[in-house]
Order: sequence, then structure tokens, then C-alpha cells
Amino acid sequence: MIQRDACLARDRDDPLAFARERFELPAGVIYLDGNSLGALPKSVRPRIDDVIAREWGGDLIASWNKAGWYTAPGRAGAKLARLLGAKPGEVTVTDSISVNLFKLLVAAARMRPGRREILAEAGNFPSDNHIVESAARMLGLAARFVPAGEIAAAVTEETAVATLSHVNYRTAAMQDMAAVTAAIHAAGALAIWDLAHSSGAVELDLDGSGADFAVGCGYKYLNGGPGSPSHVFVAERHQAAFDQPLQGWFGHADPFRFDDGFARAPGIRAALCSTPPMLSLLAFEAALEAFDGVEMREVAAKGRALCDLFIALTDERLARFGVTLATPREAARRGSHVSLRHPEAFGIVRALIARGIVGDFRAPDAMRFGFAPLYIRFADIYDAVLAMEEVIGTQAWRDLAPVEAGAVT
Repeated sequence: MIQRDACLARDRDDPLAFARERFELPAGVIYLDGNSLGALPKSVRPRIDDVIAREWGGDLIASWNKAGWYTAPGRAGAKLARLLGAKPGEVTVTDSISVNLFKLLVAAARMRPGRREILAEAGNFPSDNHIVESAARMLGLAARFVPAGEIAAAVTEETAVATLSHVNYRTAAMQDMAAVTAAIHAAGALAIWDLAHSSGAVELDLDGSGADFAVGCGYKYLNGGPGSPSHVFVAERHQAAFDQPLQGWFGHADPFRFDDGFARAPGIRAALCSTPPMLSLLAFEAALEAFDGVEMREVAAKGRALCDLFIALTDERLARFGVTLATPREAARRGSHVSLRHPEAFGIVRALIARGIVGDFRAPDAMRFGFAPLYIRFADIYDAVLAMEEVIGTQAWRDLAPVEAGAVT
């Protein structure tokens, strides 16, 4: 039987233990929702206070140059690139995942003229597939959806671009980026990877894997805050031909000439559209300081170990209540969250939140727990599972006032 003392010993030996001190974590709360919204890094509050008081409040418009607001998207992208296995000039921070996915789908399809379809995953995060359908309709292409894990086998000479998630948002199942990308390339198509549940959680090698394009999320494991901007990756070899549809003035080669005609900016700047939301962008840039001195291989290793412990404790303490695992057991095949199934999942998650154990619910019966390796401890995992054992054993959800299922996210 797994003992709490053993978990405490692992925390003492944790090479990432120092990183926890970089976060503001509420007392009495075990925060296992980093896959939906990361915790607040201590570096963010003073940075935004300074932006508001000095840069905006004092220097006003001069801060676009004096404080480097104008260059912030590329600067944040360069800082993020090492966490993604990319070159600094291949990543920028802008817009949302959905907007960036639309840009990449259209640009990739334009690079493969004459091909008739966009290939995507059935059951992927719904917003991704809504964007796929809209882009395909606009371009006069077919949108074809196949089950997750079958993209490599389904791509054909008719496929212009295939888009898929590296880590599945429900199950945490992780795909072999290099192998799937190679299969897509063998058919002459291009690949777009959604890194929403990968960036900041697992080790990535976008360049080494041959990835063409990718989009990622700033507010999950990268801890950029609610509504934090997305990041977009365009491989260096594609940047000269990258023709995205939202050609706004921030993507112009010389935006302050105010020419009527559009001249595309060189390099990754071509992925930008319009004036960025500076407060959220600068908060995200400051949040990345939590990864200073941290290697992603250590982050990924701890994430695997946290998930392994959670799964082992689930088997030991929760299986007898009918709790089942919806996530791959093999560590190499999953990201840094675990989904469990139970008929009373919604009530269980609500009762856990009332006890300070914060996870989330996905309809119809999934309890999802995200383990952000920079601030989650092994003892937190132990305490969370014991709390869940008590909640299920006592059916504590029966004492809660009824609410709509959508109230828990």
C-alpha cells in the first residue's frame, strides 16, 4: 500500500521543488486544474502593476517603443521556443488557438493547391473542428473527420492539410508527433499540431519531429492567466510561402507607412494580425519566468511520475467504487492529466471542490485532473485521492445544492 511518508520523501528529492516557490497558491487548496487554467506565477503581479502604473499610466503611448510593447509578441515567442523544441524565430504569441488554427489551415491549404480536403480528428476539442468546418467551407474543400489516432492511416493524395491534437483534451492520450508527421508528409500533405495540453507539460521537439505548423495555449500549463494569448509555430522552411488570411497591420512589413497595399512581414511576424492585447500578452511573458532554469525533460518526467502515482492510488483506493481509468496507463502514451470515469462524476467533482481539491468535469461522466509539474507535489496527489475516497464512500455529493452541470468546468 502506498504511504504518505513515501510521497513526502519524493517531494524532498524533487529537482523541481524550487519552482513551487514561484507561484501564489491558495492555502488549503490542492489545485489540479492546471489543464484548464494554470496557477498565478509570482512574477506576474509586479509586472502588471508596473505596466499599469508606469508604462501605461506614466509613459502612455511612448511605451510602444520605450517599454518594448511593439516587439513583445516575438520576444515572448522567442522565450517560449525552447520549451517547444523550436527556434526563436519560429514562434510568436498572438490571438487565440481558434484564430491561429484558422490562419494555419488556410495558409497550409494555399500551399497545397489542387488538393480537395482538410483531414481532422473526430472527437477533438469541438472548437478546433468548428474552425476546420468553417475554413473548409470558405476554401471549397471537404472536411473529413476520422477517429483520433487514425490520421496517419487516413491521409491521402487528396489531403492538403491534416490537423490533430498532440495530447487529447479528454483522455490525455499522446500521439507520436514524429511518426504521424512523417506519414502525413509521405502523402504530400502538411501537418498542424494543437499543443493545448502539451505546451509546458510534456517535452516537445517541433523541429526534430518535422512539424510544419502548431498552435498552443498560454493559460493552461504555461500559467499565462485567463484569456492568455495563444502561440503559433511556423517552421522556418515554410515562412517564405506562409500566406495567412488575416493580413492585418501588425503582419505588415512596414506597418507605419500606412500603405493601402499589403506587404507581408518577413519571418514569424507574418503570423500576426492586429494590435495585440498588451496586458494579457505582458502577463504571459512574465509568467514564463516560472520556467527559468527548468528543463522540459525534467518537467515531463515529473508529470509522468505524478500521473503514475495518481493512477496507482486510484487502483488501490477508488476502483472498488466503480471508478475507471479513461487515460492510457503507459506513461509514454499520455500527457500530464488523468481522466477518470464514474456515473456520479459531476457530483464527485463538486464535492471535491468544496473540500479544496480542484479538478474539473467533462460530460457525460469524466473527472479530469491536471498535474502541473512546477507546483504540484506527490503529497498533493496522495491527499487528493484520499479525499476522493471519502467523498465517494460517503456519497457526499448528495448534500450539495443542485446546479446545472455546465457550472463545473
